[in-house]
Parts: sequence; C-alpha cells; structure tokens
Amino acid sequence: MSETMVLCGSNSYEQKYYFNEEFDSLPESVKKQLQVMCVWFTEECGGILTLEFAEDGRLEFRFRTSEYDGYCDEIGADLKIKEYQREGRDLLEALETFYKVFYLGEDAEEETE
Repeated sequence: MSETMVLCGSNSYEQKYYFNEEFDSLPESVKKQLQVMCVWFTEECGGILTLEFAEDGRLEFRFRTSEYDGYCDEIGADLKIKEYQREGRDLLEALETFYKVFYLGEDAEEETE
C-alpha cells in the first residue's frame, strides 16, 4: 500500500473536521475553503471524506462509510466528488503544486509548465 499524507477530512459520524497542522502555512482562506468543502460534503452525503496526497503528489478524495450506515448516499458522493474536482480544479492543482514543491522537493518551474 502506498503512503499518503492527509491534508484534511470530515467525519459525519462524529461530526468532526480535521486539518493536518503540517499544512498550517497555507493561507487562512484556503484552509477555510477546505473546511467548508469537507463539512458540506459529509453533511450532504454522510460518511467520512479525507483529502490525501498520494506519493506522487496527486490530491485524492477518499470517501468511506461505516458498514452499518444504511443512509449514506454513495452515488451522490461520487457525483459530489466529481463536481468538487471540476469546480475546484484551480485550488486543487495549486495544492498539488504546493505539496510537490515543499514536501517532495520538486522544482517549481517544472510544475508550472
């Protein structure tokens, strides 16, 4: 299994939001946008949503549910994730670039090409 680093997440079962303090240097507006996105998602679809950086720096949405959750909308969750990826493409790409440059040590000029 590949290593990932969690950026943030929301849990509808515990009604909690998590933000990885390693990314505290991100602007407050970005952190707020991530919080709204994650919490809104779990309010609408249920389950647990995390945004995780894969080994190669891609930002991935991970959606999980409890096996006992009969109310979770998995189809709606998949559609909502696609919507977030489409509408938030600029933000998500900027976060990937940030991670690749500051955590993976890649060249910033290569990322902007």
